[in-house]
Amino acid sequence: MDIKNITTSLRAASQKLALQNACQKNAALSAVADALDKNRDRIIAANKDDLDDGEAKGLSNSILDRLMLDHKRIDGIIASLREVIGQTDPVGEEVAGWKSPNGMTIRQVRVPLGVVAIIYENRPNVTIDAFSLAYKSGNAILLRGSSSSYKSNVAIVNVIKEALAGAEGGVPEALELVEVREHDHSDVDQILNAVGMIDVCLPRGGKKLIENVVRNARVPVIETGSGVCHLFIDESADLEMACRIAENAKIQRPSVCNAIECIVVHSAVAAKFLPMLEKKFAGRVKLHADERAIAFLENAIPATSADFGNEYLDYECCIKTVDSVEEAIEYINTHNTKHSESIISQSRANTKLFQSMVDAACVYVNASTRFTDGGEFGFGAELGISTQKLHARGPMGIKVLTTTKYLIDGEGQIR
Repeated sequence: MDIKNITTSLRAASQKLALQNACQKNAALSAVADALDKNRDRIIAANKDDLDDGEAKGLSNSILDRLMLDHKRIDGIIASLREVIGQTDPVGEEVAGWKSPNGMTIRQVRVPLGVVAIIYENRPNVTIDAFSLAYKSGNAILLRGSSSSYKSNVAIVNVIKEALAGAEGGVPEALELVEVREHDHSDVDQILNAVGMIDVCLPRGGKKLIENVVRNARVPVIETGSGVCHLFIDESADLEMACRIAENAKIQRPSVCNAIECIVVHSAVAAKFLPMLEKKFAGRVKLHADERAIAFLENAIPATSADFGNEYLDYECCIKTVDSVEEAIEYINTHNTKHSESIISQSRANTKLFQSMVDAACVYVNASTRFTDGGEFGFGAELGISTQKLHARGPMGIKVLTTTKYLIDGEGQIR
């Protein structure tokens, strides 16, 4: 991969995009949405090749689920894209403005970052999400997917480029897809060291990928963390509600980062709640329980230290028993990845303490962690869930790909 030539082309494209208004960008994105709809069979056929290759290589069911595209998921991709189109263009937004004592007018306005790179695994829908948010916010983007989804990504990028080429004012050179060779990560190293060529890099995938990017990048990084999410069942919890939320947060789609990996239970309700939970799960989830919890469960296995803080991404979950909300908070802050946490409680004091003290991007009361998602938050698509604290935190939408600059108008003032 010739990173210099690729990023030079992307930089030129970003400069073209920076001059486009919202109507021009929206018209181009609408053309892409229409093209995705018309070419869905082409995309699904390419995705089937990836799935067949993945099955032959023995990829897990959770990875295959992340990889799979069908008509329903393409419907969702198109709907998310149209939601992005309907959002307010952040470029040019005046964040603040004032007049200085010497009469100069100072305005702080949003501008694109420039050239963005995203390194991601398995999920081909990220190709559309990342592109649409980058394009709408006036950025060019370098896409580096995984070898397991490469054929799907190629098909999607080709459809996007064809649509942009046919749209008035479209900028097809605003995105590039890295050619991925299995077991060859030299291109990733080039991206991470492209100082002055790439303005920001976003990793989106498993713990190993994210750690590699954060540890080795010389370009700025927005960290999207893995999802070790917890559900705390307080002593005042509505236990029926708790069971419904636990089922949703663990079982609806266990392979995603906002699914829970540990259920923390107050000892005062453990004897009643845990048998209810086991019945609700109905053998669908393998439970790893601590010494106190296992006494109330029929089919659990003893948890080890490796279970606490583990991201299963599968139909597995660990159970931790605590004696207070304070102990639950301490345990969660020690073992989580700062992603999403939830408390089930009828105590206003406890829920307020939990939301104040738990260190995570999203902290819920009496709701499933599965809502941590750009679409659910009204952003349409998302770049991922940021678990860091600088620049962005939580689901990342359009504004994350902007920065600000100051525009100062004077009338001959000197200092």
